[in-house]
Amino acid sequence: MKAAVLNQIGDDKLELRDDVTTTAPGPDEVRIKVKACGICHSDLSAMNGTLPALAPGVVGHEGAGEIVEVGSAVTSLAVGDHVVVTFVPPCGTCRNCVSGETHLCIVHAMAAFTSPRFLVGGAPAFGYAGLGTFAEELVVPAAGAIKIDHDVPFEIAALIACGVITGVGAVLNTAKVEPGSDVVVIGCGGVGVSVIQGARLAGAARIIAVDPVVEKHEVAKHFGATHATTPEGLAELNQSLAGGMGFDYGFDVVGLPATIRSAWDITRRGGHVVIVGAGRADAMVEFSAQELFLHDKTLHGSFYGTANVRRDVPRLVALWRAGRLDMESMISKRIRLDDVNEGLQVLRGGGASVRQVIIFD
Repeated sequence: MKAAVLNQIGDDKLELRDDVTTTAPGPDEVRIKVKACGICHSDLSAMNGTLPALAPGVVGHEGAGEIVEVGSAVTSLAVGDHVVVTFVPPCGTCRNCVSGETHLCIVHAMAAFTSPRFLVGGAPAFGYAGLGTFAEELVVPAAGAIKIDHDVPFEIAALIACGVITGVGAVLNTAKVEPGSDVVVIGCGGVGVSVIQGARLAGAARIIAVDPVVEKHEVAKHFGATHATTPEGLAELNQSLAGGMGFDYGFDVVGLPATIRSAWDITRRGGHVVIVGAGRADAMVEFSAQELFLHDKTLHGSFYGTANVRRDVPRLVALWRAGRLDMESMISKRIRLDDVNEGLQVLRGGGASVRQVIIFD
């Protein structure tokens, strides 16, 4: 089969190869024919070393497809089922899972770094984040495949797999944004506009989108932002809308020290700051001991939207069916696997596109 392979960390292009195979599914695993996958900034972060990844390996972590083979112990899925894949499969028995924090389960996540699920030219290779959706097929734990109805388009399901569940979940699950509140969203890419949609769903009164790319401002307003500005204009909006006192919730969807600090600074005393962007391990953010005490703010990390995939995937599908979650407009371009490097280059450019989706035959 064809797959886009990262030969070594630091490469700026993927090698499209046709000599890739999956390993055979184990008793608790399934093999999936990938039908659609999104190109996410985290894929670039895997390539450049911002996020942990192994090479050689197949990149891609946001996808949906059809079950083509099930392991001998799998009873919850069958050949022909349509599924969304998740890079944080819950084991169901660890301390995090039994505490209801299934998104923090590391059992299968750790296995992704020790169990190659691809062969590239006959040599073992890993799938990024335990997946590797830039391939025509992949093998995952059965817990990592969430069944969906057959009438849900694969490209819509693929967006739910990461970008939408991360962004909407950060609002509804992590921050639990209250109706009538003010929300600032820094970074208006695919996850950022999902945060904006989540804030709209939560009933936020004012949603301020912040992005240096002016072309993204109208995109953000389409998804529910009431105001949009460049970072340089944020202080003026704070003064005119909040009397300079800051807003109730600040979401950083970039992951840079400067944007995290900006989210903190623009949030009012007693407010909530939520870090959604995936930053580098060596990127340090500085706060004084006094401001942490004096401002009484809450600083949240939001990994994968604090999601429970078995609850939240059906919930997001239901919101999409009801017309309250616009995912069609998130798809800026449909491309082929052969054009994956072109798609990554567009993402590097930081333009107004929201999400490019790779469509497989």
